[in-house]
Amino acid sequence: MENQAMNVVTEFLTAVQKGNTAKLGALLHPEVKWSQPGDNVVSGFKSNADEVFQMVGQMFELSSNTLALTQIKVLAENGNSIACLVHWKAIRPNGQVLDIDNIDVYTVGNGLINNVVVYSEDIDVENEFWRR
Repeated sequence: MENQAMNVVTEFLTAVQKGNTAKLGALLHPEVKWSQPGDNVVSGFKSNADEVFQMVGQMFELSSNTLALTQIKVLAENGNSIACLVHWKAIRPNGQVLDIDNIDVYTVGNGLINNVVVYSEDIDVENEFWRR
């Protein structure tokens, strides 16, 4: 199917913005591989959807539920791989702000996201924000 990968990733990012966890779960392969950059409490390799949802839950906890995908700037396609330039904002209870771009690369197979690699605009800022 032409543009299937683009459609899946667009649906996924829209679900992220709307907080539609049912849709997110339906679009992630149960054994999705996810690489989150940095050296902090949420970074590292996740080997399935449950671990990804645990990571996201931790992000929401640390940011007092303020984490938001505020902008999808670019979606670029290469076969079943989609690179996305996205903007995130969050505020910790101590007032610390995360206001950052990331480049996410999603790989889609059989209508599901099966691999994600996240690149940070400024890993030092993310490490500081996502510290324990």
